[in-house]
Amino acid sequence: MGAPARESSIDLYWIPLGAGGRVVRWNGRLYEAISSRCSGRPAAALYHSALIVGDRSHSYTIEMAPVWNLKATQRGVVRVGPVGARWLGRFRLFRYEVRCWQGGFIPDIAEAVDSPQRVSSDEGRVRRVMTLVRSAPPLTWGRDELRVGDMWNSNSLVSWLLACSGHDMAAVTPPGGGRAPGWDAGLALAERGDQTTTQARLDHVDV
Repeated sequence: MGAPARESSIDLYWIPLGAGGRVVRWNGRLYEAISSRCSGRPAAALYHSALIVGDRSHSYTIEMAPVWNLKATQRGVVRVGPVGARWLGRFRLFRYEVRCWQGGFIPDIAEAVDSPQRVSSDEGRVRRVMTLVRSAPPLTWGRDELRVGDMWNSNSLVSWLLACSGHDMAAVTPPGGGRAPGWDAGLALAERGDQTTTQARLDHVDV
């Protein structure tokens, strides 16, 4: 008797910003301290999000991360974009990757909080996410090129994918008391529905 069919799934992971790295952790705390003071609110824990998507035969890790944070030769890179400024994308140190990695892993997943969160078991939404990730707009990480008051980053990619694939985004939130900088940028782009136009007017950054 054969093995049972794998269930379609989209699982969301919330990883504390800077898990496994002191520099990113302290930079994140400094950013949040300044941001919270300017906004007149208490400082919150910051999170980075990633997805593990499963179809009937395989699972795929979907994440946006700096080019240099993994040394694996094959890591499912489907898009590349610049970090900090578009011209800096000429240099490997200032590039990020969008990965859709079959059988891949999320660095520091052991430190994820309240995770995984199963956001869908719908086969159609799984297919939609897998299609969308390959056309993610290569906006500049850390910049507000959309003019929405929030910077583009890894959280933007995840919220854009989930919103564009029909999820109820009011039900998808970081762990209690936490924040996911960049999340609103992805939602804003999804609401506009203009990702194709956005891509067309941005210069492509070669791997």
